[in-house]
Amino acid sequence: MKPFQRLLCAALALTLSLSLAACGGNNQSAAGAPSADPGPVRIATKPMTEQYILGEMLGLLIEDAGYEVEITKGIGGGTSNIQPAMEAGEFDLYPEYTSSGWVMVLDHPAEGVDDGEMFQQLKQEYEENFSMTWVGLYGFNNTFTIAVRGDVAEQYGLENTSDLAAVAGELTFGGNPDYIEREDGFGMLCETYALEFGDVVDIDIGLKYQALAGGDIDVTNAFTTDAQLANPAADLVTLADDRHLQVNYFCSTVVRQDSLEKFPGLEDVLLQMDGILTDQEMASLNYQVEVEGMDERDVARNFLAEKGLLEA
Repeated sequence: MKPFQRLLCAALALTLSLSLAACGGNNQSAAGAPSADPGPVRIATKPMTEQYILGEMLGLLIEDAGYEVEITKGIGGGTSNIQPAMEAGEFDLYPEYTSSGWVMVLDHPAEGVDDGEMFQQLKQEYEENFSMTWVGLYGFNNTFTIAVRGDVAEQYGLENTSDLAAVAGELTFGGNPDYIEREDGFGMLCETYALEFGDVVDIDIGLKYQALAGGDIDVTNAFTTDAQLANPAADLVTLADDRHLQVNYFCSTVVRQDSLEKFPGLEDVLLQMDGILTDQEMASLNYQVEVEGMDERDVARNFLAEKGLLEA
């Protein structure tokens, strides 16, 4: 081979080598290893304090694992808008509640399914239908409950919701219009527990606890993680749902399966949230943000540090 031919072959070989390297230099190498910069983990949250705090917890843990994070807070419409965005690949993960996914996304009836069975079925159907899964259960259950003032509970010996039946005629129920009107709300509560209150009034959701404290109402609907339930000055008692009327809304992380592949170790990071929060703890964190005015990121960081998941 002549010298100029050897040089030409060497140049062609070098060009081919560089071209192959460029083709393999996107998200994965030829061996399938992730690239050095897969981009941020994109987290969505619903428009409520609790979700803001949970989004920050997830973000802090993911950042601690070495990934960048991008949080989109307060998406209007909640599940009904986040789920389609997840399907379109606009987000990687978000905090979701079991019965919300079961009813709103999968269109199953809320009643008649065991919580453990529901969770396994959620994972299976999300994997089959959406290429997503559910990772871990945070521990708390944000569902409906009935709250009364402490003095009312003491006067009438109220511990269970069924205890109200004997004394409801002497009490005023105040509920937000959504709860009073919804099919599984006030009407079903009264039917299940045979309740006939002396008076029933519509009251704005933001004024319920003020009305309770002022004696304008005696009983109201609440959520088990409401900030005011953690207020030591409020003197409120929640009644046990002893006839199991309410379905459960346990919180978990819904995540795209391709995101678990794109961000190695992400599933282990998300599992750190498993079982870390009780109803009371979640209510307390909500209280710190809503009433005490703390920043949700600071509240999230402090809690994770207390649990030993981040350095103090």
